[in-house]
Amino acid sequence: MAERFIVEGLGGKKVLKGEIKVGGAKNAILKGLAATILFEGDVVLTNVPEIEDVGAECAILEELGATVVQKDAHTYVVNTDGITHSDLPDELARKIRASIVFAGPLLARFGKVVFPHPGGDVIGPRPINLFLDGFAKLGATVVLEHDSYTVTADKLHGTDINFEPISVTATETLMMAAVLAEGTTILNNAAREPEITDLAFYLNECGAQITGAGTSTITIVGGGMLHANGISYDTPPDRIEAGTFVLLGALAGEKVLVSNCVPEHIEALTTLLKNSGVKMEIGSTYIDVEGCEAPKSFDVTTAEYPGLATDLQPPLVVYLTQGTGVSKLTETIWKGRLAYTADIVGMGAKIELADSQHATIAGPTPLRAAELKSPDIRAGLAFLMAAAIAEGTSTIDNVYHIDRGYQHIEERLQKLGLNITREQA
Repeated sequence: MAERFIVEGLGGKKVLKGEIKVGGAKNAILKGLAATILFEGDVVLTNVPEIEDVGAECAILEELGATVVQKDAHTYVVNTDGITHSDLPDELARKIRASIVFAGPLLARFGKVVFPHPGGDVIGPRPINLFLDGFAKLGATVVLEHDSYTVTADKLHGTDINFEPISVTATETLMMAAVLAEGTTILNNAAREPEITDLAFYLNECGAQITGAGTSTITIVGGGMLHANGISYDTPPDRIEAGTFVLLGALAGEKVLVSNCVPEHIEALTTLLKNSGVKMEIGSTYIDVEGCEAPKSFDVTTAEYPGLATDLQPPLVVYLTQGTGVSKLTETIWKGRLAYTADIVGMGAKIELADSQHATIAGPTPLRAAELKSPDIRAGLAFLMAAAIAEGTSTIDNVYHIDRGYQHIEERLQKLGLNITREQA
């Protein structure tokens, strides 16, 4: 049943205070779950976030024949020995973009995978040619029929693959496929996100031979199936969640402690905020942030890691509506990602789009309450932030999208002092 959030705005007051703990990274666990297909025997995954996309991926694994046991709220045990086929369930696979990462391990292990064009957030065109071209270079045959792809190969063979443009998900998917391929695969112009480094480190602990993760060139020497041998995959902290909470603290906090994070993973953001006037104490696993009374505007461009993550762009735009002066934002990753700004304008913001990838934001502008509907994970959370600093009471419908990436968000924000409730729509 559809649900919505009711948010009583703070009217620009800096009153939120307390600690908010960052959960496991969505963009890491979804790849960690897919990687279990490369293993014989049990794989234990810990610090798993309680989000909708985890449930969707677990359902895909079970549909394939795997066993998924939830030991507690954040610990899962997955065994893929019983997988009986490699056709991804159509309806489930279309729900989330990350379903495509299953294609790499399934193809490598079974010599065949069938999957639909993946779904996910509506944030612009999301072609999968990098995946298909990569599979072909590894020796597979790709056939498209009725919006479904059938990829087959007697055995994958190591090769050189060049990514243009850089793609996080393609890097991860082809890295996993290469783990079971014959020979050596080199991924050039590979993505460098921390989640990739973390996944490669775990796979290496369990028998893979991957070097260069975290750089633009990753080398994989193929081998046999992996074995966890009791080593668990500990999901790293979610850097997007950490950055979002830091932005909320800067906007509406008296003093907010963002804990259980890796500050260096969001250094691109914290550097911008420091220059904007935000006071922060940064430790090894925390960021203590104070609300900024008169933040300075700045220009910013999203980029692949270590640049500013595109997933932090929507909450950053909300922050910039309160900046003094004019900010210019360039979105380089997803062409349709700025569409949500029309709703922020409806709340009183002064945002002008030159095109689908360039925005000018003038501030500071007080925001007023509105009735909103989440279009995707990150814009939905940005709407929640906008509602938090607005004057009056806002409603945010379609919160399923927010739940896909942020666990129990209303309970965590209530503890900081925000008046937010969840109800049936």
